[in-house]
Amino acid sequence: GFDTYFTSRTLENNRRNVWFAEYWEENFNCKLTITGSKKEDTDRKCTGQERIGKDSHYEQEGKVQFVIDAVYAMAHALHHMNRDLCADSAGLCPEMEHAGGKRLLKYIRSVNFNGSAGTPVMFNKNGDAPGRYDIFQFHSSNTSTPGYRLVGQWTDDLQLNIEEMQWGGGVRAVPPSVCSQPCRPGERKKMVKGMPCCWHCELCDGYQYQADEVTCLLCSYNERPNENRTGCRSIPIIKLEWHSPWAVIPVFLAMLGIVATIFVVATFIRYNDTPIVRASGRELSYVLLTGIFLCYIITFLMIAKPDVAVCSFRRVFLGLGMCISYAALLTKTNRIYRIFEQGKKSVTAPRLISPTSQLAITSSLISVQLLGVFVWFAVDPPNIIVDYDEQKTMNPEQARGVLKCDITDLQIICSLGYSILLMVTCTVYAIKTRGVPENFNEAKPIGFTMYTTCIVWLAFIPIFFGTAQSAEKV
Repeated sequence: GFDTYFTSRTLENNRRNVWFAEYWEENFNCKLTITGSKKEDTDRKCTGQERIGKDSHYEQEGKVQFVIDAVYAMAHALHHMNRDLCADSAGLCPEMEHAGGKRLLKYIRSVNFNGSAGTPVMFNKNGDAPGRYDIFQFHSSNTSTPGYRLVGQWTDDLQLNIEEMQWGGGVRAVPPSVCSQPCRPGERKKMVKGMPCCWHCELCDGYQYQADEVTCLLCSYNERPNENRTGCRSIPIIKLEWHSPWAVIPVFLAMLGIVATIFVVATFIRYNDTPIVRASGRELSYVLLTGIFLCYIITFLMIAKPDVAVCSFRRVFLGLGMCISYAALLTKTNRIYRIFEQGKKSVTAPRLISPTSQLAITSSLISVQLLGVFVWFAVDPPNIIVDYDEQKTMNPEQARGVLKCDITDLQIICSLGYSILLMVTCTVYAIKTRGVPENFNEAKPIGFTMYTTCIVWLAFIPIFFGTAQSAEKV
């Protein structure tokens, strides 16, 4: 409409516009013969037959449509105002003459019509028209005339014609336009300071899992992250297996010891009434062999799958075998010492050296160990636990929970403490009896055994407390 009207304007039909002659000279680059011409840079004369858009380049100013829409908005507002105030009369009525600007503004803000571009014209509560934009893209390839092409509009929301758009490098797909890529599973968003829409992806490490987009949380003590770190799963529970090297070697040695012990017992039984066996103190020898046998048996209890019954037997037999062995040796060395010392003073035999008395003394010493175990049962009943700290490695995939009896290292040492006391006492007596006559030939072997045992115990205690793995402690 406007383009048709404007391109039809000539010097003859547009005399009312006092600036039109100056526009004519500038547009056609010619000089009019009328007085007051300001075109001095050309000698070409205007003929008056030139036509806008044919003999010159014409392009409508982009803001013309807004001027047109503004005029129409005023016209619609006046029309509605006239209809409301002058319903019974044509033209301008007295009520409309004195309406005032504020009342007219109310009508202007309430208009709603299609503008010159075919889009709705309206105003919001603040008096602003809705934003409306045409989106152009410069096309330089695959076209005969490079230039801007309409590829979309924005009127309250974005509408793009993706098929009409061109991208660098001839790529047809829409290239990404983001400052940060989405994080992978198991990664949290660490926001960039000063850039609220940008972030760095940070892996939830260690025993953490991804709770939400921006948070990593620690799994509970008995769990570890799953493979993609989006949740937690239970830590596998293990125990000392019979096929483990830590079990096979002790079991093999224990079997050899049991066979050797049974062989010695069988030999003693076969030659039970011979002078050599009777002279060795066969009653205490049988007690000593029983203690040695129990020391080998405890190996199987330490490897067996922990439960309440197994844990109970572990407590009982843990120090019982050594207690029986050391009690028998202590009774023997004490008997030799008392006989040797009594022989220096008189020819009268000391008291409590008969086999029955020796067994009574040994039983009394053993009963102290059993009493301590029963007190332990009363104070802290046997139970099983899963230790998740022992094998909680830096790599969660290698973490394991260890099923074991609820026995601390200190409790184990306390259980063995009485046996250590018997061993030390026995060693003292072995030192005192090192000079006895040859007919008491047991004294020196017992002394050598106790010296060796002390060295083993001195090495055992620091190694035991310095070892982290319960399987290795067995």
